[in-house]
Amino acid sequence: MATMNMLQAINNALDIAMAEDEKVICFGEDVGIFGGVFRATSHLQEKYGKARCFNTPLVEQGIIGFANGLAAQGSVPVAEIQFADYIFPAFDQIVNETAKFRYRSGDLFNVGGLTIRTPYGGGIAGGLYHSQSPEAYFTHTPGLKVVVPRNPYQAKGLLLAAIRDPDPVLFLEPKRLYRASVGDVPEEDYQLPIGEAEITKEGTDITVVGWGAQMEVIGKAVELAEEQGIACEVIDLRSLLPWDADTVAESVLKTGRLVVSHEAPLTGGFAGEIAATIQERCFLYLESPIARVTGLDTPFPLVLEKEYLPDHLKIFEAIRESVNF
Repeated sequence: MATMNMLQAINNALDIAMAEDEKVICFGEDVGIFGGVFRATSHLQEKYGKARCFNTPLVEQGIIGFANGLAAQGSVPVAEIQFADYIFPAFDQIVNETAKFRYRSGDLFNVGGLTIRTPYGGGIAGGLYHSQSPEAYFTHTPGLKVVVPRNPYQAKGLLLAAIRDPDPVLFLEPKRLYRASVGDVPEEDYQLPIGEAEITKEGTDITVVGWGAQMEVIGKAVELAEEQGIACEVIDLRSLLPWDADTVAESVLKTGRLVVSHEAPLTGGFAGEIAATIQERCFLYLESPIARVTGLDTPFPLVLEKEYLPDHLKIFEAIRESVNF
């Protein structure tokens, strides 16, 4: 085991994948000798050459269009979009090409080797163009997988699984935790399953669900709840498409209550999908309304970032209100 932060774990996963398979290619804005704006691709160009780790022009639609072409011809591209906020020029390529390539060809062709890495979320005083959480736009797209790690161990295992997965994967990295999240990571090759949630804490009174950077915030809220005698069951989804509805439903059947939290705005957020599914499956077992603790329905503010973000106090209040309903 080695102690790594999330960036080091991601870099290690890319290194392992590139060493194992010469078809793995990394590219994006400034990912070459500079190592990316966050240094996630540090030293990869030095080790594997400019043909396998290289810079692209500042054109996100072109990055993903190029990645689609490479994947269709058998390469295993790992394309980086420098910030998730700038993924939208590539939206047509991802939604209408990447996600549909296999389906529209009757499985004669596919771009399943494609992985798209991109940092998402707030907490770094990045303002409205460097803080967004766009996961819900892509969970509405059959043909994609959407994965979000919460710590270095998950980042390495899930990224290696994403690169080797037979479907295209959007890999959202919580940039607030890039250097803040540190933990023990096996130095050898390993994978974690895509589509399986993880119960990080067992409890009997209420289920609390999140993913990515929000899991740290949920942990603080749960500590406050425990001080008041509330036993919380905490679930990290890890994958949003597909998402592990069975694990969440089984938990809610036990606890009778559910709080879901994410940084993205409330309206149209993925918490709504979770809430709808769980009320269909667990309606007669619910002791209180399903609660959503999310960002606000506004552009992401710079000065008022702390007010915008769903912090541990907001989540704790939702837990308390649900239990006392």
